[in-house]
Amino acid sequence: MPKRGKEREEDGNPSSGDSDGDAPAKKGAKRSFGGSSDDGVVVCEISRNRRVSVRVWQGKPTVDIREFYMKDGKQMPGKKGISLSLDQWKILRDNLEKIDKAVTENS
Repeated sequence: MPKRGKEREEDGNPSSGDSDGDAPAKKGAKRSFGGSSDDGVVVCEISRNRRVSVRVWQGKPTVDIREFYMKDGKQMPGKKGISLSLDQWKILRDNLEKIDKAVTENS
């Protein structure tokens, strides 16, 4: 019987990574969020542990919506989140009125 993570990869649904099918970050790969210039600009705090930031990833600007957790007194990025490319961000931005209307209708 295959392992659960392996099974998910074989059926086309990666066990991690983003919804575009990009490969997940390799274990051991370092992501710098805590106080370095790689942090980008924190645009807003959605809640105590969620924030929206704009940063450069692999030379391209991204809109990052992510959960954070505390470790040793520092806020660290969690696995839950999404990074949108500029094209993806523009599509989302252009559809905010439709999204807001759907939220209102379903509340």
